[in-house]
Amino acid sequence: MINDIVNETRTKMRQTLSVLEEDLHGIRGGRASTALVDRLRVEYYGQETDLRQLATISTPEPMQILIRPYDSGAVKAIEKAIREANVGANPQVDSGVIRLNMPPLTRERRQELVKVLHKRVEDAKVSLRNIRRGANEDLREFEKEKMISEDDLERGEAEVQKLTDEYTGKIDELGRNKEKEIMEV
Repeated sequence: MINDIVNETRTKMRQTLSVLEEDLHGIRGGRASTALVDRLRVEYYGQETDLRQLATISTPEPMQILIRPYDSGAVKAIEKAIREANVGANPQVDSGVIRLNMPPLTRERRQELVKVLHKRVEDAKVSLRNIRRGANEDLREFEKEKMISEDDLERGEAEVQKLTDEYTGKIDELGRNKEKEIMEV
């Protein structure tokens, strides 16, 4: 019973870490990255759709993102979504292809990105704490219903705390690595 809760907690924490990793790919470092725009939501025929489902996205040059929509009718919608997302570059439409020439990051922009990074890292940690709280509540409920003993409750809470510490460390490391990438000139 305790193992089930610990395994479920581990799975949820792993998912939180995966979501953060994907999220951090969208924060721009020193080079142009397709992850900056591939998850952008585009209003396409009344539906919110990920950009990566509407177009081929590539980086032909280190500071350029090239977007080739599958349907030329989606160009205006994609251009609008990019402008609204404020990715740090203006889209240039050229015969059905959208180019994003990424300007070099200024020191101020790097500092803004680091602030965004810290907020996302903190949000992930809050998510971990919420997962820990839910697991501990489940354990206490089992103990109250006499399904587990008081010693089992303490052991379960200790295991959940150990998992929380482990994943918090992984999140911190991801944040430090991304910050180093952002601040690299």
